[in-house]
This record gives sequence, C-alpha cells and structure tokens, in this order.
Amino acid sequence: MATSQGNDSDMDCSDNEDCYDDYNDYYNDDNSDGEQLDMSKTDPEYFDYKCLSEEEVERLLNETVESLSNRLFISPSLAKVLLHSHEWNSNEVICKYKENPQQTLIAAKIDPPTPSKSIIVTSTYLSCPVCITTLNIDKFIKLNCTHMFCKDCWTTHFEVQIAQGISTAISCMAKDCVVLAPEDFVLKHLQHKTSIREKYQHFTFRDYVKSHPELRFCPGPNCSVIICSREIKAKRVVCDKCNTGFCFKCGCDYHAPTDCQVIKKWLTKCADDSETANYISAHTKDCPKCHICIEKNGGCNHMQCSNCKHDFCWMCLGDWKSHGSEYYECSRYRENPNIAHESAHAQAREALKKYLHYYERWENHSKSLKLEEQTLEKLRTRINKKVMSGLGTWIDWQYLFTAANLLAKCRYTLQYTYPFAYYMDTGPRKELFEYQQAQLEAEIENLSWKVERAETTDRGDLENQMDIAEKRRTTLLKDFLDV
Repeated sequence: MATSQGNDSDMDCSDNEDCYDDYNDYYNDDNSDGEQLDMSKTDPEYFDYKCLSEEEVERLLNETVESLSNRLFISPSLAKVLLHSHEWNSNEVICKYKENPQQTLIAAKIDPPTPSKSIIVTSTYLSCPVCITTLNIDKFIKLNCTHMFCKDCWTTHFEVQIAQGISTAISCMAKDCVVLAPEDFVLKHLQHKTSIREKYQHFTFRDYVKSHPELRFCPGPNCSVIICSREIKAKRVVCDKCNTGFCFKCGCDYHAPTDCQVIKKWLTKCADDSETANYISAHTKDCPKCHICIEKNGGCNHMQCSNCKHDFCWMCLGDWKSHGSEYYECSRYRENPNIAHESAHAQAREALKKYLHYYERWENHSKSLKLEEQTLEKLRTRINKKVMSGLGTWIDWQYLFTAANLLAKCRYTLQYTYPFAYYMDTGPRKELFEYQQAQLEAEIENLSWKVERAETTDRGDLENQMDIAEKRRTTLLKDFLDV
C-alpha cells in the first residue's frame, strides 16, 4: 500500500535485463516443510538437472570423445572436431561417418587428403607463401588440405587468432580454405607458449560447452558452474553455487509461462519502444477521489489514499470494491472489434494503446517486486526488534518470510504473463488464460496486502492466502507452460 505524497522515484527499470537479476533467489523455497513429494508430478516447473564443475564437465566431454574415437578408430582430436560440428551427438556422427567418411569429414571442415591435392616435391627447399622465406622442406607443415606454410607462420597465425578469442574456428591460412586446424595441431605449435596454450584450451572448452545442447554455463558473475540436463526445455534452473536462476533452454532470465522466442521478441520491442513508454513509468498518480498526488511506495496495487482513505486500484484507478474477488477486468485488454475497418492511423494508435496496456502492467509488477524487497527488509528489521525484546523467536516469525518469498515468486510469474498475453491470438484459449491471470493477480494483491500488514494479520489467514495464491500460480502454469 502507498499513502505518501511525493515526486519522482529514483528507480529505473528501462534496462530490461538488469531489472530481473535480483529475483531468481525467490524461487528457492528453503523454508518449506512437509513430506517429500514427486515434484515431477506436482510442480509444473520441475526440471531435473545437475550443477557440475569445469573438471566434471571436462571429464564428461573427454569420455564422449574417447568413446567415439574407439568406435570409429580415429584420433581423439578428430573425434572432438566431429562431435563439436554435430552438437556432441555421437550417434549422428557414427551414422554419417560409416555411411560416407569422406563427406562427413568435409562437412566438418576436415578436408581429407586426396590424390588430386597431393603435392609432388621436386626440391628440398620451399618458399613460404606468407613470409616469402625460402626454407628447408622440413620447416614446413600442412593440414589435410595440403597447403604448406612454415612453422613460424603457423605459430604466429595461431597466436593472432587466439588473441582475438578464436579457438575451434581457426582455419588454414590459405585464401578461401575453410579446413579447420584440429586441437592437437594447434597445441603442437604452442609448446613453448604456456600462457597462450592455456588461453586456447580455455576458449576451446567454452566453445565445446556452448555447442553442447545439454550444457549451459551459469550466467552468474564470476561463476564457473555448468548446468547439465538431458532434457532441453525452457525450464528454470538455479545454480547451487551463486544462486543465479535462468532459463535452461535460452540462458536468459526465467520467463514462464512465456516461451523463449516470445520473450526475446517482447524485450526487443520494449527496448525499441522505451521512449514511447517512458511517460507511463512515473511513480505518482492522483487519487481518483480527492485528487491528491500519491506515490507508490509498496508492492501492493491495492491503494489507500492517506488523505481521504479511498481504496482504489493503482493500475486502472477504479474503486477497489468493483474489482471483486473473481475477475480483474483491468488486467485484460479490450480490443476494438472494428479496428480492421479503421484507417491506418487509427490502427497504429490502437496497436500502441494495446502495447502500452501490457507494458504498463509488465513494468508495474517489476517495480512492485523491487518495492516488496524493501518491504521484506523492513519486516526483517521489525521482527529482529521483536525477537530482541523477547516477543517470540526467529522460528516463530519465520512464516512471514515464507509469505514474502512466495509473494515474490507469484508476482514474478504474473509479470511474465503479460508478454504471453500480448502475443496470444484472440479466442477461447486467450479468454481462459486472461481469466486465470486475473484470478492469480487478485490473490497476489490480497497476499501483498496481508504481508504488508503482517503484524496485524492472523497467521492462519495469511497461510491460507499463501496456499490459494500458489495454487492459482501452479494452475496457470500447468495449463499454459510450454513443455
């Protein structure tokens, strides 16, 4: 609830990605009690994954390489290139290689030597095409493409490429030649370049992980954990080292129920239209009854004016009582049924109006999450004083933190329902989604109202509201989460 008068807030969420990094820890419910259930059946967001160290992943990759090398009787270095070019799908590599080895190598840019490409050497001296130095033939090295260059030029070539961050994509120096230099070939020329060798091996490891569909680097700052899962789905994963949460499929902030393609399209649109939408991101509005300026200083959208005590909705400014407990009309956008027959200018205006409707609610819930973080800190301070005064223990007050965390978890999901709804086609499915979205929003605002008044709210009432809100959230996800 917000009751204070004020001007502009210093909170800015114009940078879309940075605004959501702080919310991932809300998905870790460390305070839950009760028996262990089969989460794959009860939780629509359940996802089976492991957090691995770089050493564990390197061992996993090497085992795959060794297995393929033994099955096809090829060198480990060649096996690595083939696996990397086929997204580490061993079965696919084996099938293609057994069917047509030469074509498989060419497709992986490992050009096999052929009689037509063999070089007949008539002299013991050659001139390097790069440095134009004439040297003994034993100073020259070639890949399978048979393009020969001196050892020093190969070494310099690798140093320059690695300095630019290139590793698995280092190709032959010959013009228009796309044949790749395998790992053992590169390392052989960097034997006395310890720091460059280490950098090259670091880059190749990152390339191998990025090309592996079952592996994802944790995007947390300075975190080396790698997430591993056999299923490639847009599900939430949380790093057990830095507590960073993200979508396993695309690596972006978790965005259920919106899928990966839609959320990227939405964030791009928000970035492109940010100037247009800036005017609606103000933190102050006038009370619809007494018209006094009100600043929103809490996460709850159920507002009560400090001047006239009028209860209204922050989003649509409508009387709070008119919202009812069953449906939030202000969360639903009413499209003009005759818009197809209007002028191009009218259609453009309607499109902007629709976008602003969803953007305002998306932005509002993002800001509410930030404000509820502040509410949680205030709650922690008040409870600490109570504990110090002998009014219960931390365990006695733990349910309030559980409620605050659940509130943030529900609101985070609600925020991402708006991009989902914006891109949905009109029809019965959208109507069902908007109904469930409205139900969830109503219960979230009820929970937010009670959390902000936690000290005067009956514990049983609060826990009942928590249960209702979470059931609304999981019901929506079960029906609309794309698995």
